[in-house]
Amino acid sequence: MAAGTIITVLSNVPWGQVIDAAPKVAEGATKLWGAVTRRKKNDAEAAPQAGTGPTGVDVPDDSHQRLRADVQVLQASVGELREELLAATGLIKQLADQNTVLVQRVELHRRKLARWSYFAAAVSAVLLPAVVYLLITR
Repeated sequence: MAAGTIITVLSNVPWGQVIDAAPKVAEGATKLWGAVTRRKKNDAEAAPQAGTGPTGVDVPDDSHQRLRADVQVLQASVGELREELLAATGLIKQLADQNTVLVQRVELHRRKLARWSYFAAAVSAVLLPAVVYLLITR
């Protein structure tokens, strides 16, 4: 991509809104991470013990073993989904944190650029009349 295109794209970004929203994004990611980890702990505590079957129900051995195998497969699938969810929310939290840092750095560079622009304008305001004076007096 050409530098001009990148500058055009970056100049069209509403940086004020991005900067205002960054803490909210980071806070939301932190809340999501906390909710998922709390949910994992609660689910682990509420999970039934392995080897306990339904009480008071007369199920033939073959059906009972098939149901137990199905339940174990489902529990393994749910465990894998929990791990994927934790990984996804961890990634979202990391991205939100990186976004916050990025926005802070962009704001810092914007302020530095503004200061340098003011400095350059002041220097130009002093040097331009001097150059014009020198050209006229020759």
